[in-house]
Amino acid sequence: MSTHQEIRLHGHLNDTIEYFAMAAARDAYSRYFFESAGDVLRFFSPGNEFLLEPEQLSHRGNGGSFCEYMFGVDQPLSDLAKTEVRNRLVLYGAFQNDDSSQLVFTGKTDGQNSYEQIFFEGNATVNYYFFMTGSVSGRLEEQQENIARLLGKTLKRSHHVGLGDDADLIDEIYSLLGHRSSLYLIKLLHKKHKAYHDAFKVLYFNYKTIPDYEYEVLQELADRLEIDKYQQERIRIDVMYKHPDNQRIVDEYKNILIECSLKGSINQLENARLTRLKTLSVRNKIPSALFYTLDKMLKHDKLVDLDEQDYLAETRQVLEGIFFAEAQIGAIINAEDMALLLHAKRQASDNRDHTFEHILLETGKACDEKIHEGADLALLEHFSYIVTYFDRYDNTASVINQLAFMENVQFGEEHIRSLLGNKKAFDELDKSLWSDLFFKQVYDNKYLGQFGRKKIICLQQGMAAIEDGRLTIKALADQLFRIGREERLNTTLLAHVKERIRNFYSKYNTRSEQEALLVEVADELYNKGLHTGDIPLSQFHNVVVNIKKEAVYLHNLLPKIVAERDASLREDFLDNSGLDRFYVEELEREYFELNNLNLNDLYQIRKGYAV
Repeated sequence: MSTHQEIRLHGHLNDTIEYFAMAAARDAYSRYFFESAGDVLRFFSPGNEFLLEPEQLSHRGNGGSFCEYMFGVDQPLSDLAKTEVRNRLVLYGAFQNDDSSQLVFTGKTDGQNSYEQIFFEGNATVNYYFFMTGSVSGRLEEQQENIARLLGKTLKRSHHVGLGDDADLIDEIYSLLGHRSSLYLIKLLHKKHKAYHDAFKVLYFNYKTIPDYEYEVLQELADRLEIDKYQQERIRIDVMYKHPDNQRIVDEYKNILIECSLKGSINQLENARLTRLKTLSVRNKIPSALFYTLDKMLKHDKLVDLDEQDYLAETRQVLEGIFFAEAQIGAIINAEDMALLLHAKRQASDNRDHTFEHILLETGKACDEKIHEGADLALLEHFSYIVTYFDRYDNTASVINQLAFMENVQFGEEHIRSLLGNKKAFDELDKSLWSDLFFKQVYDNKYLGQFGRKKIICLQQGMAAIEDGRLTIKALADQLFRIGREERLNTTLLAHVKERIRNFYSKYNTRSEQEALLVEVADELYNKGLHTGDIPLSQFHNVVVNIKKEAVYLHNLLPKIVAERDASLREDFLDNSGLDRFYVEELEREYFELNNLNLNDLYQIRKGYAV
C-alpha cells in the first residue's frame, strides 16, 4: 500500500524548456503548492520558494539540484572512483572545504540561475531541483546538512534519474522521509537537446560508424535547433559511452587510470593494460574521444616514471631552440631534430603522457607572442613545419592501426595515396622512420591478429612495390580487399561452424564428418545470403582446428590457470596456439561471467602475478 500521494504539474515555459513539478506527501491532494502570476510560476512550502521565470529560475530555502553525470564532464575524483555514483548533487549554500573533502554548510541558500547556465553546468538534457519539509528542521545550514545525510547517498546513486516518469525516483526518495514530510521535485527538460540526443542515439546505435549522409541530416537538425558545438559534443560523447559495447571497455580503462591517479604513479603492467584497451577500442570502433576525455580528466604528472622522461627533455631542447637566434627568426629545425620530435611524440602517445602536448602548446603560444612583439614570420613557419609533420604522424598512425586491428575497415585507393604521400615526407627526413614509427609497434603488439598481420605485411610490401614500379595502387587495394573478404568469411565460418557443432555434432574429427559439416554450413550461408561462392577447404579446416584449440583451452587449461593463478601457462597457450588474443580474452570473460567468477581475478592473472 502506498504511503504517499502525488500531485503533478506539467507544462512548457517556452519552445526550449519543459517542466514537470511534483509534490509528494501523505495528504498531497489537500496541499496547495503552486501559483501562477503572469509569466512566473511559483512553487512553495513553509520556508521554501522556487520560481520559474522566463529566462531563469530563483530559489530560497532548503534543497538543491541533481542530475545524471554526463560522460566527460568535470567530475570530482572522489565520485569517479566510486563506480556506483552516477549523479551530480549540489546543495544550496554548501561548498567543499579547501583543506579536506568535507562539505561546509552555510545559511546562504538563496540564488538564481539562467536556464542556459543550468544545462551547461549540469546535464545537457534533464536537471532536477527539490526542496522539502518535515524531516529536517532548525537553521538553514542545519537543514542542508541533515538533507545531505538523509538523501545524499541515494540521490548520487539513484538509477531513476533521467528521462522516465519519475514515479520510482519519488518512491525511492520519499521512502527515506518521515511520514509527516513533504517532498517537492521540479524537473526541467531541454526539448531541443533531447531531440538532438534522441536522433544521434538512433543513428549511433544503428550504425556505430554513422554514414556521411546521415550525419549531414543530424547536423542540419542541430543547426535548425541552434544547438552550439560544445553541447553537441557533450551529448554525442555521452551517448557513445552508454553504448553497451563501449561502456565495459571504457569503464575498465577509467578504473585503471583512477587507481593510478590515486597512487600517483603507473607501472609497466598497468600501462600495458591501458594499451591493450586502446587497441581493443580500435577493433571495436570505439571513438577515441572517449579515451582522450578520460586521459584529460585523470592526467597526472607523475604517471610516467621519471627515468622514462628523457624524451621530454629532448623535446624541450629542440622546440626552445627555435627562439635562440639573435635575429628572433629562430634556428631552422633540421631533419635530425624533426625525427627526434617524431620519436618523442610516439613515446609520449604510448605512455599517455600529456606533458608532450603541453610543451607543444606552450611553444605555439610563445611563437604567437614573439610575432606579436615584432619577430620575423619565419618563426611561425618553423613551428608550422613541426605541426604539419605531427599531423602527418597522427593521420598515418590512425589509418595503419585501423587496418591492423579493426575488422571490416574501409581501405581504398585514396588511403594508399595518402600513405604514399606521407611516407615520402617521412623518408625525406630519415628512411628508417616509416618502419620504426608505424610498423615496428604494430608487429610487436601481442593483440595483432592473424588477418591484421596479413594486411599490414601486404600494405608494407605493396607500398614498397608501388614505389619500385612493380605494383599499381589499384592492385594493392585489391589485395587488401581480398584479405578483408577472407577475414569476414573466417568470422562468419567460425560462428556458424561452432553453432553447428554445439547443436548437431558431438564429434567432428573424421574426414567424412568434416565434409558433411562443410556442406551443411555452405548451404546455410548460401540460404542466408552471407556467402555465395566456394568455401576454401584450407580455411574451413583452419576454423575447425581453432575450434578444437578453443575447446582445449576452455575445458582443460583455463580452469587450471584460474585455480593456480598460472599466468605463464596462459601466455604459453596464447603465444603458441595461433588464436587471436582478443578472441581468447573474450572467451575468458564469458567463462568468468558464466561461472560467476570475479573478473578482477582475471585482470590480475592477465597482469602476470597472483592475487
